[in-house]
Amino acid sequence: MNKILTFFLFLFSAGAFGQPVAYTVANLHSHNDYEKPFPFWEAYNQGFGSIEADIFLQHDNLFIAHDTIQLKMGRTLDSFYLQPLQQCIKKNNGYPYASQNRQLQLLIDIKTDAVPTIARLIEKLKAYPLVTGCPAVKIVITGNRPPATAFNGYPSYIYFDGELYQDYSPEALTRIEMLSDDFKRYSTWNGKGVIPEKERIVLEKLVAKTHGQNKKLRFWNAPDVINSWYKFMKLGVDYINTDHIYSSATFLKQQPDISFTSGYSYKTYTPLYKNDGRAARVKNVILLIGDGTGLAQLYAGYTANRGALNIFNMRYTGLSKTSSFDSYITDSAPGSGAFSSGEKTNNRFVGVDHTGKAMVLLPDILIKRKIKTGIITSGDITDATPADFYAHQSERSSSEAILNDLLQSPVGLLMGEGSKKANPPLLQKLATQFSIVSSVDSVTSDTTKKWLVTEKQAGLSMLQGRGNWAQKAFAKATSILSKNKAGFFLVLEGAQADYGGHENNLPYVVREVMDFDEVVGKAMAFADSNGETLVIVTADHETGGLTLTDGDYAKGYVSGQFSTNDHTAVPVPVFAYGPGAQLFNGIYENTAIFNKILAALSIKK
Repeated sequence: MNKILTFFLFLFSAGAFGQPVAYTVANLHSHNDYEKPFPFWEAYNQGFGSIEADIFLQHDNLFIAHDTIQLKMGRTLDSFYLQPLQQCIKKNNGYPYASQNRQLQLLIDIKTDAVPTIARLIEKLKAYPLVTGCPAVKIVITGNRPPATAFNGYPSYIYFDGELYQDYSPEALTRIEMLSDDFKRYSTWNGKGVIPEKERIVLEKLVAKTHGQNKKLRFWNAPDVINSWYKFMKLGVDYINTDHIYSSATFLKQQPDISFTSGYSYKTYTPLYKNDGRAARVKNVILLIGDGTGLAQLYAGYTANRGALNIFNMRYTGLSKTSSFDSYITDSAPGSGAFSSGEKTNNRFVGVDHTGKAMVLLPDILIKRKIKTGIITSGDITDATPADFYAHQSERSSSEAILNDLLQSPVGLLMGEGSKKANPPLLQKLATQFSIVSSVDSVTSDTTKKWLVTEKQAGLSMLQGRGNWAQKAFAKATSILSKNKAGFFLVLEGAQADYGGHENNLPYVVREVMDFDEVVGKAMAFADSNGETLVIVTADHETGGLTLTDGDYAKGYVSGQFSTNDHTAVPVPVFAYGPGAQLFNGIYENTAIFNKILAALSIKK
């Protein structure tokens, strides 16, 4: 899928400095890098913007170590850092990374006397002209440093790490690349929860002061966990100090997929609650299925819509346990099949029980009471969820056979993306019973016809431009079905939050949830308009194991982590609105939703 968020590289220049538009691995500093199993290379291969090496001057050589005990290992700055760096520059035609926009900072922490150690370092660097002559490489001295008044006496390729708490002259600042300090000097925060307000204000002022001097900022001895990385990004800390090379790199590389700030919001419907939860006559049932949409997905949509969701205005709620007959973790086929049949069946089975026998489906039962059924999906019309309400196959991918089953189904309205398996002979057969059109707009108000809408737009994601297709399809379906005196049963699947979950793409998920919720608002308004409609909102399962780890209601910003690219066994919420909604409270098997629908309609199977 095309990414909608472009994360720009962190651009450096010897002069003016601007905060990064967004954080990437270039904002990571590999702290005590020399202690890693493969110094330099681990951080470099992940694309780090800064790498640290502590050095000792001993016997006229520069050894990398944190303390004198480690000196016995005999590892030198040359072999572990300078030689590999020069090798990379040579390979990349004069740049440390293949991209010419990337800079690499080598932070050298001086552990012995500053003046003789730096002098020996400069002598060493004479053997590495590609390093010292590369404008995209910054050699920055920290630890033991000469007086700031002496900074300008060193070669132009040598820069210094300034002390955050000190004030420097304009002359000294020209040789200071960044400002660093011990985080504990300013905050006792351990990385959990939020930074205490007074400490946060202090940190914000330090960041502002540093950036006001056109310098970059780093804290050492700081919390080094996901939550702290979020907080440091919010503060505008330029280099995130980390000992966790792979997890921090993965975290930042995933940011375009796990974070989303919505530029769109909508006003939720204000329910009347006039008939909500009453033991009154139910004529119509609208079942809205958010495929793969668990509570975390819903809350992500709630956050992105700046603290509002139609679904959360429903007062009657429950939890559905989603396991299938043959698996702890269901797929969509038995997941929605439980709603259509009231039975548990095997994964990949559509409309048949675990033995392969065709099951009696809700539309078959309802047609005996002259209640008409319509199905809408923002996916393929032969996908498992819509197929569960009209087909009988033991393999969900048997698209041609599934579509052929529509000929024996009482379903009178099916809208979604057309199946690629719908060959001309099959379409000719379907045309004997259905008016087949390629657009929702082509559906007329003729209630004597059965309609099959195969619209390409239905299969687009919201990020690709599906727009308000689902709302249009819902309005058209309810307009036609509501003319049936005996009532109707309408199933609408928001199919693509599941796709986003499989891709571990939060922007994809969130926009699908928001679109689905807008339809929920339309359904609630419809229910209030006639007083005889029950609206049920649930999911067949959760996809992705989503956990929300950061967010901001005011900005419509949300971020999270996925634990899997597949379904999970987490129970999913059930929401209900209108007469009969009280039946959906509690915790129950997903098959109970079938029975509760019949109970609301006063129908016995």
